[in-house]
Amino acid sequence: MFAEHATEPAAPVSGAGSASAQPPPAGAASGAHGWTIEELAARSGMTVRNIRSHRARDLMAAPHVHDRVGYYGEEHLARLRLIQELQSEGFNLSGIKRLLVRTNDQSERLLDLKHLLGAPLRSEQAQVFTADELVARFGADAGPEALNRAQQLGMLVPIGEDRFEAPVPSLLDMADEVVSHGVPLPHVLSVIAKVQDNCATVAREFVRLFMEDLWKPFAAAGYPQERWSEVVEAIERLRPVSSEAVVATYQMVMTQAVEKAFGRELQRLSRGRR
Repeated sequence: MFAEHATEPAAPVSGAGSASAQPPPAGAASGAHGWTIEELAARSGMTVRNIRSHRARDLMAAPHVHDRVGYYGEEHLARLRLIQELQSEGFNLSGIKRLLVRTNDQSERLLDLKHLLGAPLRSEQAQVFTADELVARFGADAGPEALNRAQQLGMLVPIGEDRFEAPVPSLLDMADEVVSHGVPLPHVLSVIAKVQDNCATVAREFVRLFMEDLWKPFAAAGYPQERWSEVVEAIERLRPVSSEAVVATYQMVMTQAVEKAFGRELQRLSRGRR
């Protein structure tokens, strides 16, 4: 029994072990002893009641105690932020506890890997356009129907006041160039939709390859510490390698498709057909 703050009544400690008068852990918060529970609540955006609830559920370690006052450090703040992020991903507290247990308390690393996979492969600065600017760029085809289709494809995101954000401006640049050669914008958008569908299939196959051959054996072995760097490196290389494979394969297949199409056209012309 101890007081987490000098003015608070004593509170029971359960879960991650009873608090003990040990030196603050590595990475402890700044200050002589760390943060009181109120200070931790202010930094994490959680209420004192929720923090105590998480302690009672064994979701975080007990605080360091000095003069019967509980103090918290950086590792407690990191755990609270992990809980918040997992909750934002749709996990309830029981699910979070099971996840922590099943991953040997390494769920934060799992989230880091998820963020690594979710980060853009190439960094582009989003650009904002008005509807009039899009019409000026793409012509009369850039009407409401085309704008709606571009939004469905994720090429444009409405941000209000007849303005749109282009998260990946290079897609608009590509469409602009193709349209400049006389291809109608609706046809370009239709091709982009098909490319997205095919890319989704390719992405699923590469992810399946990674999950089956690398991740599942790693998980079955209990997420050994000495193999984390190996797994992270594999994930870091997964997307660029898959992108290189797609580009190389596309160039080969495109060459074959062009040769086949123009071969048929030459045969048609040689037979005197129009």
